[in-house]
This record gives sequence, structure tokens and C-alpha cells, in this order.
Amino acid sequence: MATVHLRERQVTPDSLQSLFGTVLAQYTGVAERVKAIEFALTGPAGDYAREQLGNLLVERWIPVEVLVPRSYRRWEAPVRDAMLYVVSKLSPARLTPKILEQITIANSPPEQRLLQIIAKVPGLQKLGQVIARNRHLRPSLRKALVELENGIRDVTADDICAVIRQELGARVKTYNVEIEPAILSEASVSAVVRFTFCHPGSRQRERGVFKVLKPHIPEYFKEDMDILQGLAEFFVEKPHTYGVASRILTDTFTKVRRLLEHEVDFIREQNILLRACAAYREVPGVRVPRLIPQLCTSRVTAMTEEHGVKVTDAVAQLSALERERLSALLIETLLAVPLFADRASALFHADPHAGNLLYDVPSQELIVLDWALTERLSRAQRRHLALLVLLVGLRDPVGVSGEILALSEHGLRSRTQQLPKIRQVVTRFFDELPLTHFPGAVEAMRLLESVAFSGIRFPAPLIMFSKAMFTLDDILREISDGDVSMGRTLGLVLVRRWLTGAVDFGSPLDVNDWLRVQSSAMLFGPRLMVRSEQELLGRTFDFIRSSPTLAH
Repeated sequence: MATVHLRERQVTPDSLQSLFGTVLAQYTGVAERVKAIEFALTGPAGDYAREQLGNLLVERWIPVEVLVPRSYRRWEAPVRDAMLYVVSKLSPARLTPKILEQITIANSPPEQRLLQIIAKVPGLQKLGQVIARNRHLRPSLRKALVELENGIRDVTADDICAVIRQELGARVKTYNVEIEPAILSEASVSAVVRFTFCHPGSRQRERGVFKVLKPHIPEYFKEDMDILQGLAEFFVEKPHTYGVASRILTDTFTKVRRLLEHEVDFIREQNILLRACAAYREVPGVRVPRLIPQLCTSRVTAMTEEHGVKVTDAVAQLSALERERLSALLIETLLAVPLFADRASALFHADPHAGNLLYDVPSQELIVLDWALTERLSRAQRRHLALLVLLVGLRDPVGVSGEILALSEHGLRSRTQQLPKIRQVVTRFFDELPLTHFPGAVEAMRLLESVAFSGIRFPAPLIMFSKAMFTLDDILREISDGDVSMGRTLGLVLVRRWLTGAVDFGSPLDVNDWLRVQSSAMLFGPRLMVRSEQELLGRTFDFIRSSPTLAH
């Protein structure tokens, strides 16, 4: 082990690179190599070696400039410091194998290296899933992060079967459970396998799937939660160093921590699955897996097996009309049902990526999977969201600013401090909006996101709802090339449900709200005229300035 003794002044990224080469040459077994690297990182110069390892990671293995798009250059410093923080806090037992893996994939692209670094780190995997839908990311990085939706592979079928048998105990024999020896799908904290079972005394077998907490999650969960909490505290203490990015990153790490807590709470998900089944029972063309409570535990959820293909893959089998119908069904299922629910608090699916949405082509039914990540919107939040979307469509900056203020974390109580900042962002949004473009629900959510970037805070459920809408918008673009309008579809669903007297239907808007919208609509024409004249004057002045003759 003499080759891995380090002194602090000797430790540089180059010396570490050289050390890693020595380790590879001197030791042939994986266990020996891991032990040698771990010895170097835990020795007298271990803390300094970790610091330089972080520099090696962000400068050579996974350069920060590759991760951060050009439009977000101001984010390079906080992203770099976040990566260095993770390297400084990850336990040697988890960090060392990752270092060895990075050495052995020397010719791999940075995006692949990133996926290897965050493997078996559910906190970072969930963070990657959250940011994967940012359209400003480099396409190669975005594609790599999207793989986290259904491309994670870090457990074996034997590992999962062992958990099931340990959790169910005697019930495996009582219900004659037979588990298929292959993983059906895998996520950051869980894996899914098929099984068949029968009730005692019954001769008919039924099919189902087990969603199982991965065996390494209980061991790693606390450390991941501590790292996310530490990152949140790290950035909240440096508002002058990172500016607005400090608050945004603090909120992001706090929200990812909350999401991870939900994902490992199987009892909570089982209760939500029961409520989701009830909520969608009367919605034609939609299926939610049914719980099999006899075979559920705190680490295993048993539910009916549902057959279908990913909605984005199903389109190859569909005509243009069928694609349009599927798009409308997605909007009704994921947006209309929660928004128009006749209850004080409405449940919505907060993770509607394509891997969680299957389509049964023969029956023309949509299947919504994985209810671990859900949130609730209050009746008041749904009301202000509906008004925001309508007033954005009517290009009403005053009304839009008021609704955004009402949706903010402190609401109308923060009028004096927050409203001027909100109006500035809203004004810029409408000034940059082409006159020929009719803004809809997605534009309203992007405006909300822009306001958040300016420093205005919003409740976590609202942020998750906007992210869910962005995810859904991406799926709709893949299915129907963006030809289906969310706003128009929501309006049609609203009218249809009102006319048919649908169960559990309620409009978030009352008579006074509709009168307010009508008043705004009466000023829509004049607003467009003023905007047209402003644009014409601007073009005229630009022409005069660019013309040498007219300028003099």
C-alpha cells in the first residue's frame, strides 16, 4: 500500500490521476483496487484528496461547461460547488467504487460518466429526473437524464425476489405466489416484477406486479437525505455569492428531498392508489392499477398487472385522429380531473413521464402507473390557476400579475414587496410575446417559472403541478406534434362534464370570476391594438436609426 500514501501538499488532480493509474497497474482484483483507493481517501490527506478529486471530476471527467447550457452560464459556479459538495460528503464505501468506475470508462462521454456517478444514489437520480425536462439543456445531456425515467439498472432480479420472500414470509405459500425471474421495470428507489397468485381455496390464478423497495435504499436513504439537506443549507447561507440561484437551488434540493421521502413511503402510496382508483373509476378510457392489499407490506406494493405500451411508442400504431384522441385523453386525465374535482383538496399525479403512462391500443384505454409522487391543490389554488391561464390568453398584464401574487407563497399579504417585481416579469413576458401567438396553459406555467426565477416563492404543490404540465407538454408534442391545445381541450372537458352532470365535477370558477374574465375579454381588442402600434413604432424607429439618410 506504499503507493497510496499521500501528503497534503502532494495532492493535485494530476497526482490523483497518476495514483489511479498506479492502482490499476498494481492491483488486478476489483476489491484490491477499491481498498487501495479508499485507503488514499481516508488517510491523513484524505480531506484534501477528496477536494482534488472533486476538481478532477468537474474539470476533466464531467466538465461543468458540458452540464450547463450557454444560456445558463451564471449557473456554472453553483453547479460546480454542488458537485464538489456531494464528493466531499459521500461515504468512502459508496464513493470509492464510483472512482474506480470512472477510471475504467476513460473514453466515455461526460453524459455517460454522469449517469455512472449518480447510480445507486437515489437523491441524485431524483434530482436528475427533476431537471431532465429543461429544454435549455444540451440535447445529449437531456437525453441521458431522461434515461433516468426508465433506464436505471442497479439491482438484480434475485435481489428483488429475496426482498419479496423476506417481507411476505408465510404469505408466499398461503397465496401460492410465483414470482417471474426477471425485472419488468426499474426506478430510482424501486423495481417491478411480475407474479401470479391465488386466494386460499381458489383454483383460479390471477396476475399482478410487485413494486419493491430496492435492498440498498434503506442503507443509503439517510445519507442521501442528509446530503440534500446539507446542499439546501449550503446554498441558503450564500445568497450574496450566488444571487437568485441560491434560493432556487435551496428550494430545489428541499423539494427533491420531499419527493424522495414520498417515494420510499410505500404505505402512503398504497393509500393514494386506493384514492386514485376511486377518482378515475367514472372516467371512461382510463385505468389505474388496483391494489392487492393481502400481499402489501411497508417495502412491497402488490397491484394488478396492466397491459399496454408507452404512450410515446403507441403512436406508431395510431392514425392522426387516434393520436388526437389520445392527446385529449391525456389532458383530461392528468389535468382536467384534478382541476375540476368537486372537493376542497384535489390529488394530481406529479410524475407523468412516458414510462408511467401506458396505452392499451386494442381497448383504447390509458393506464396511469406509479402514484408515489403526488401532490394536492387546494380549491383556491385551482381557482387562481384557472384565472391565470384565462387572463394570460387575454394578454391582461394587470390581471395576470394579481393572480400570480395570489398564488405566491405569501399571497396577497406580500403585495407591497412582491407585486412590482411580478409586474416587471409579466410586462417583459407580454412584450416579447409575438402578436400572432395565442398563449395557453403551458405559456402561463412558463411565466410562473420566470417569476420564480426572479425570486418569488411558490408553494411546492404548485411548482410540482407546473413541472407535471411541462412533462405532459413534451409528451403531447411527441404524440401529436403539438397540434392539440391544452386550453381548448380543458374547455371542452369542462363543458361536457357540466352538460352530462359528471360525478365529482366542479368548476373552480364562480359567477364573479366569469364576469371578471368577460370584462377582461372586452379589453382584449384594445390591448392588441396598442401592442400593434407599439410594435409598429418600434420598427419605424429602428428603420430610421439604421438609415444614414433619414438619421441625418
